[in-house]
Amino acid sequence: MRFGIWALVHGSRGALQDPEEPYDASWERNLALVQEAERLGYDSTLVAQHTINPHHAPNDQLEAWTSSAALAAATSRIEIITAIKPYLYHPVVLAKMALQIEHISRGRFAINLVNAWNMPELEKAGIGFAEHDERYAYGREWISVVDPLMRGETVTFQGKYFNVNDYTLRPADPYRARPRIYVGGESEPARALVADHGDVWFINGQSLADVETLIKDVASRPRRGAPLKFGLSAFVIARETEAEAQAALLRLFDLAKLDAPIRAVQRANTDPYSVMAQTMSKTPRVGSNGGTAAGLVGSYDQVAERIRQFNAIGVELFMLQFQPFEAEMRRFAAEIMSRVRPL
Repeated sequence: MRFGIWALVHGSRGALQDPEEPYDASWERNLALVQEAERLGYDSTLVAQHTINPHHAPNDQLEAWTSSAALAAATSRIEIITAIKPYLYHPVVLAKMALQIEHISRGRFAINLVNAWNMPELEKAGIGFAEHDERYAYGREWISVVDPLMRGETVTFQGKYFNVNDYTLRPADPYRARPRIYVGGESEPARALVADHGDVWFINGQSLADVETLIKDVASRPRRGAPLKFGLSAFVIARETEAEAQAALLRLFDLAKLDAPIRAVQRANTDPYSVMAQTMSKTPRVGSNGGTAAGLVGSYDQVAERIRQFNAIGVELFMLQFQPFEAEMRRFAAEIMSRVRPL
């Protein structure tokens, strides 16, 4: 069982106008956050990739790949997982960047392949926003080039989108076969992609029953290599009592109402065919990527038990969000990790 944190690349995850957590997506904050997470015993950090803020374009946005290289040099143990949208980087260039960060981190780097949902990010750059299944077809070709390049293999590939001839990257990875590959997305093309190319499937926060159904489906698919592992995104609100946790949840729901105009723009900018968008609209929640829909809200013992239940159905990595982030991250390390690991 592993625990990770979402880096605050675009500020608060729950409510953007929280007086207890003023908006701050700076490099300085993220550096301090990840270094503290490492000291507290967290195993991973996920650095989401956006070139413009997906929630509110005028707000600051941390750049993922340059920041991840710096985080690799400034940490010693924590895994650094950096998201990548294939349309933004040619696979040869990205594979070289990934190998370089793998060297800087001494074998602690991973990529998280996502196929984009925020339309203006690509449209305003003149790249264009392809329809859902075409984005996944592009992503499949893209990772088919990146994967062997990261392994140090010589690649010749001719496809619909890429034509690569006799390409080899050096130095290869001296720590393992290649950096780990995480894959996000829950549509049928995403499930097929992770079964074929992923090491870990990231699932958005949902009910225990829904997550179990997803895991059973993808785990049953034929694949080469080691069995697939599973990660879950979740927003945590843990307190001494369930009543205190529910009160904190209601506070965040009330604060989130202030963001209604921003969220309306975000919904308009989101691909309506994205399964994530469809799933997230079903359940009131706080946080991104499912947030509190995973149910990690309650007393310390309740949250620990809920984590144990997810772990029992196959969730190996919990990628967590909090608010206010630093204080609640410390609370989780002190109160929940000690309860969960003996279970």
